[in-house]
Amino acid sequence: MTVRPRAGTAVVRITPRRAAVLTLAALAGVAMFLWPLFVAPPADPTARAVDAPLVFVILLPLLLAIVLAELSDSGMDAKALALLGVLSAVNAGLRPLGAGTAGIETVFFLLVLAGRVFGPGFGFLLGSTSLFASALLTAGIGPWLPFQMLSSSLLGLGAGLLPARPRGRAEIAMLACYGVLAAYVFGFLMNMWSWPLLTGTDTALSFVPGGPIAENLHRFLLFTLTTSTLGWDTGRAITNLVAILLVGPAVLTVLRRAARRAAWA
Repeated sequence: MTVRPRAGTAVVRITPRRAAVLTLAALAGVAMFLWPLFVAPPADPTARAVDAPLVFVILLPLLLAIVLAELSDSGMDAKALALLGVLSAVNAGLRPLGAGTAGIETVFFLLVLAGRVFGPGFGFLLGSTSLFASALLTAGIGPWLPFQMLSSSLLGLGAGLLPARPRGRAEIAMLACYGVLAAYVFGFLMNMWSWPLLTGTDTALSFVPGGPIAENLHRFLLFTLTTSTLGWDTGRAITNLVAILLVGPAVLTVLRRAARRAAWA
């Protein structure tokens, strides 16, 4: 039996098996981001303390490939694939409009709105394909890309799982609040992965391998606050808030009309 997401339209059918795959992928992905809080100190003092993220650079694309293949396998028809391609291209075109300027990033608001309309499976796929397409467009391919793709996929997944009941202004308010939260969550996840690589080993913000979780979390929060939250993350949050409030109602109408014409809704 097919499980329908609460948000309404299910472009990607979420069966129990796919729901299990998504859940396991989300948990594994979060573990890959949060590794600094649980890594043990190296047995050899000369060993590198940052081998874990290098391993994850290899493992994470494999994880994404498995999930994307599972969601796409008999879960999407030609119309859904075409829609995914169009929205990915639009998002890829939007991202260069703001990226690099005071944290303004225009790629996330459409992801939130599309995840809301088309469901968690589609939101997950769009998060990955949007970031991958924009990386090709802006030459932004690097070891950080799989982590950006997974972070965006989790945000799209979350948008599709929001309560279905609110409509009208209440729905826009809910999506705007989610867009703000998503901006900070994206920054938190990306900072957690890169933090040990950027702070060295001899500063007040440095990662301490095997250190108490509370101590490392304190150091990380200081690092995030001073390097990201007050700039990039807040700029991203304001962009999401303004974009969803201004164009959210119109975009939701267009996306829902497309769903009706494609006979998904």
